[in-house]
Amino acid sequence: MEHRNTSSTITEFILVGFPTLYRYGPLLFVCLLLVYILTIAGNVVIFVVVRLDSRLQTPMYFFISILSFLEIWYTAVTIPKMLINLLVPRKSIHFNSCLLQTYFFHSLGASECYLLTTMAYDRYLAICHPLHYPSIMTSKMTIKLVVTCFTLGFLCPITEVILISQLPFCGSNEIQHIFCDFPPLLSLACTDTSMNVFADFIINSFIILVTFTFIIISYIKIIIAIFKIRTSVGRMKAFSTCVAHLTVVLLFFTCIGFMYVRLTKSYSLYYDRVLAVIYSVLTPILNPFIYSLRNKEIRSAFKRSICSKSIYNSKKKKKNVTPWPNIKISMGIC
Repeated sequence: MEHRNTSSTITEFILVGFPTLYRYGPLLFVCLLLVYILTIAGNVVIFVVVRLDSRLQTPMYFFISILSFLEIWYTAVTIPKMLINLLVPRKSIHFNSCLLQTYFFHSLGASECYLLTTMAYDRYLAICHPLHYPSIMTSKMTIKLVVTCFTLGFLCPITEVILISQLPFCGSNEIQHIFCDFPPLLSLACTDTSMNVFADFIINSFIILVTFTFIIISYIKIIIAIFKIRTSVGRMKAFSTCVAHLTVVLLFFTCIGFMYVRLTKSYSLYYDRVLAVIYSVLTPILNPFIYSLRNKEIRSAFKRSICSKSIYNSKKKKKNVTPWPNIKISMGIC
């Protein structure tokens, strides 16, 4: 590991990660690469299937496709660099690249918080106010909501990035984390960072606590409405879906809440890195399965797309091959 002289200015950082696991680097690289491939593949499949299938052109599936699109970029900000660091001996990152990684990670994370809130509100309207739902959640409204989510998400971390870019870093350049982030960067600054800590607390509290509160209120009202469903089959189906969604939401918001909503720059290095693995690696791979692949309509749409492609290829081959007489070619129906 590299240390800088206190009289010099730091131009790059060293990402420490999990030092005790360095000897398992190649094995961890394979595991993380598999997780990353599954995450990207799952989200790409969901996004493409929802965009192409006419039966899924509803607000709920539109928001699911946007969530998949967001997760692709959310993981791309951190995981590729994490994969490289598992193989190279010098785990360095330039100062400007570190700030960019921090900005985009928080921008996309904040956008996901707002998007999850929008999805909860959409389900609340659909279940609790079904008669008014079509007139409220129009195609124009869904686009406006998504644009608002991303606009707010990309605006929120600007203040934090500007403040931290003005800090002097003249001591150790070792970031005790698996990627660049505000808390570990603040701990390396060789000046008073109370203003930065307070700004982080206010901004993160607004993003995390407010959105989480709206999500919980929405799901409480949804669950109350579910208990009023007369048939036990319909009640259990709707309840299982809500529980699955809430599980991912609670996991994601609990981790980022412990990580970012606090009025101190001191923190547990090990536990923060473990939490970072959960909300930056595990949660993105769970979202496609929980929100989409468990959904019967998305699975049916995926099967239809596979079947239609196989039928098209079979017909194409049939045109190019002269059939033998008295031989019937039968095709299965998907």
